[in-house]
Amino acid sequence: MGYIQEARENHVKKKVEEALRSKMKQKALKECDKYCAKYAECATGRTFSVVWRCRKQAKELNECLHQYTNDSILEEMKRSYVLEQEKQEQK
Repeated sequence: MGYIQEARENHVKKKVEEALRSKMKQKALKECDKYCAKYAECATGRTFSVVWRCRKQAKELNECLHQYTNDSILEEMKRSYVLEQEKQEQK
């Protein structure tokens, strides 16, 4: 399948894409809750020093979040949305 054809098949409206991104981010935060808590605990009571004191926790959190928030995940969500819309149109 060509790139242009694939892009057309996964094309969704801007508002739908924003909603899918939001859903993706919510899922990522839920899945990475353990790392969020570790980072928040480290950052508590700190201001500027949080940058270097919590570097390890921030890196762990970002690595976890990236697993759930990347372009391939978004494209898969778009593909699922488009298929679901097509099924509803056929009914």
